[in-house]
Amino acid sequence: MTDINRNLADNIRRLREARNMSQQRIATISGIPRPTWASLETGTANPTLAVLNKAAGALNVSIEELVGSPRSEFRFIPAEKVRERKRQDAKLRPLIPEALPGLEISRTELTPGGRMVGVPHTTGTREYLTCERGKVELVAGGEHHLLNEGDMLVFRGDQRHSYLNPDKRRLSISISVVCFAN
Repeated sequence: MTDINRNLADNIRRLREARNMSQQRIATISGIPRPTWASLETGTANPTLAVLNKAAGALNVSIEELVGSPRSEFRFIPAEKVRERKRQDAKLRPLIPEALPGLEISRTELTPGGRMVGVPHTTGTREYLTCERGKVELVAGGEHHLLNEGDMLVFRGDQRHSYLNPDKRRLSISISVVCFAN
């Protein structure tokens, strides 16, 4: 049995059981014959893309989630394993350990008096910025917005923008959530 077949078998069974459905019920919902569904769960099937698409649709997941490595219920990531990025006067740290389609969540530390130029995202992208510590000034579309601790700002992420720490003595920390346009 290949890794993909094993992954498919484990994932499809786990997802079906999590929904408290019998093989017959999920087969009916998906439009896949029950014997075919059973062979998917045992790893003996060699499904077409159309069958995978029907199974994914019935389980309300992506095909990638069906054939990818099974996700455990818990995953501990030690701090030293989280990959931080440095950009200009900032240190960016992801707040979720795996990529989520259309979403990026990160924590940004700006050095005292530091600045970071943001990258304009695709048209229609929204960005949500929350100041956690210190002050953060966002410059976008020719406007300046000063955020104090606890303040939030929503703006178009598809325009040129930059982040400044106006405090020359204290580090600033902010949380950014970028929702990419589809």
